[in-house]
Amino acid sequence: MSSPNLYLIYISSLFFSFHLWVLKSQETPCNPNDLKALNGFSSCLEPNVLGWNNSNSVSDCCTWTGVTCNDSASKRVVALELGQKNLYGTICDSIVGLNQLRILNLSHNQLHGSLPTKLFRMEKLEILDVSDNRFVYRIPEELPLSSSIWYVNVSKNGLFGSIGENLCKNSSSSNIKVLDMSMNFFGEVQQGLSNCTSLQYLMIIGNNFRSLPRGIFQMMQNLRVLHLQNNSFSGTLDHGIGHLLNLVELDISSNSFTGVFPDVFGSLGKLEKFTASSNNFNGALPTSMLNSPSITTLDLHNNSLNDPINLNCSAMTKLRSLHLGSNKLYGSILHNLSSCKSLNILNLGHNNLDGQIPESFKNLNALTVLSLSRTNLVNLSSTLKILQHFKNLTVLMLSENFQGEQIPDDAYFQFRSLKVLSIAYSELRGLMPPWLLGCNGLQFLDLSRNHLFGTIPLGFNKFKYLFYLDLSNNSFTGFPLFSTGIDGATFCYNNIISFPPTLDLSYNMLSGTIWPSFGNLRRLHVLNLKENRLRGSIPESLSGMKNLETLDLSHNKLSGKIPESLVQLSFLSKFSVAYNELYGEIPMGGQFMTLPSSSFERNNGLCGGPYIPCSLQQAPVDESPSEAMTVFGPQFGFGVATGFVLTIIVCFMSGWILPRETTFKYRLLYK
Repeated sequence: MSSPNLYLIYISSLFFSFHLWVLKSQETPCNPNDLKALNGFSSCLEPNVLGWNNSNSVSDCCTWTGVTCNDSASKRVVALELGQKNLYGTICDSIVGLNQLRILNLSHNQLHGSLPTKLFRMEKLEILDVSDNRFVYRIPEELPLSSSIWYVNVSKNGLFGSIGENLCKNSSSSNIKVLDMSMNFFGEVQQGLSNCTSLQYLMIIGNNFRSLPRGIFQMMQNLRVLHLQNNSFSGTLDHGIGHLLNLVELDISSNSFTGVFPDVFGSLGKLEKFTASSNNFNGALPTSMLNSPSITTLDLHNNSLNDPINLNCSAMTKLRSLHLGSNKLYGSILHNLSSCKSLNILNLGHNNLDGQIPESFKNLNALTVLSLSRTNLVNLSSTLKILQHFKNLTVLMLSENFQGEQIPDDAYFQFRSLKVLSIAYSELRGLMPPWLLGCNGLQFLDLSRNHLFGTIPLGFNKFKYLFYLDLSNNSFTGFPLFSTGIDGATFCYNNIISFPPTLDLSYNMLSGTIWPSFGNLRRLHVLNLKENRLRGSIPESLSGMKNLETLDLSHNKLSGKIPESLVQLSFLSKFSVAYNELYGEIPMGGQFMTLPSSSFERNNGLCGGPYIPCSLQQAPVDESPSEAMTVFGPQFGFGVATGFVLTIIVCFMSGWILPRETTFKYRLLYK
């Protein structure tokens, strides 16, 4: 017989054997004790788990949603995985009847009540995940973990009490490697936690912890990741941290630690990421930290460090990200850093540096993010000439520097990769620089609080990814005309984390009427036209900006009535038309019911709502505004200006994620 025939016979026999096995499996129900335990567990849920046949006493529970059985003849349940199933109810004690269970995942549901104490003592259980539920429960101090459990995640619940005293009571049998108790209400770390000698990942983020027992880390030398951020830890950082010889990540940010950093980083030869931002550390950085060959990310921003920083770039060859912003550093640190050629992210903003960026800074050609806001820099022209050599630079923050200097108008500056640019609060003088036209990928531009004037260059409409534009507090007077029409189909926004799509043209000298096509900006969140010279009526079409949260038209010369359609702006939380020439009854309904009277003040013809009762107000004659500006012809005005704006704000190209600690203004970005 030929080989192909033998192969076919072999395959056929395998298929036949598998078919018999499937038939046998279908005929054999799951273990009755497991079925009883699952039915008991299901009885405490509202409603029952979708896909569970609880009515059949001989049902094969191994086929139920989220249930996995072993492949032995006994068909015992070894895994129950019901994460993100929208379960509501409590966990019944009957679940411990699954005495062969190895994996229990009930995360991301709406379960509440207490956790059965026996759950933590199940002899076979290895993985326990009940994170992101609504459990409110005091963890008993005498609670020891089963020696089989190596992964526990109870984060994002309402658990409280202390942790550690008996968690690993039998240290010789404790196998716990991952412990995540973040985002609860625990208040005390007890000495017994040091008995968890196998622990590799410890996360206790966002609780109420105030102190750590001294010497707690001396027995936990297997720790690789330690996250203590967002608690209330105070005092100095324990020198015992130097015993964590295998530590890779250490995050102690957003606490109240004080004093200087212990000089123990020479012992932490595997440490790659150290974050200690938003504490009260002061003084100088230890020599061992400044010479660490393993650190890739060093984030110490928002402290009170007050010494010149002397990084040894020849030793710190792996350093990629350095955040030292919002401290009290001084001196010419930039000269030191010029040899840190692997840096991708550098934040030194809000420090007491001096001088100007040195020519040697060109060596940092790997930089993608640079924040030097409020560092007393001078010579903007030289700065831009040097920084244009960074071909991958995407974020450039230079605000509150170069006070009173002339903004360079050199057309040859090239920043083709730039997505975020902020040079605000600098009292810069001059026209809008033509080199900006080469930044075709700009998504965020802030040139506010300067003394810029004139019109916007015609090529500004090439910024097709721009979603945040702040030109407020300047002296712009007009914008270029466009021959093309404005089509609402061209407007598309994509949000960026924590930065809402924004258009701020307040405190300028813009004139004319508000273009009705603003209503096409359906994903705009903030529109600020305050303190200009706008005339005419408020277009009813503004109600088309369905996601608008802030609309400020105050301190202009607008006339007519407030359109009734604006009550359809269901997300509106800040609204002001104060100091205009509006009249008529204020629309009521929607978010307008929550607005204060200050939103409408100094409009002598307005009445109703939170303002003056209409019975006490004589309405002026309703006449059409006569000073509205035509958009045709050679003159420049706001009608034309908005045509420009509606052309440049379009789809945002995904890929860049900004920091989370942000507000509408630039100043909290990479502080």
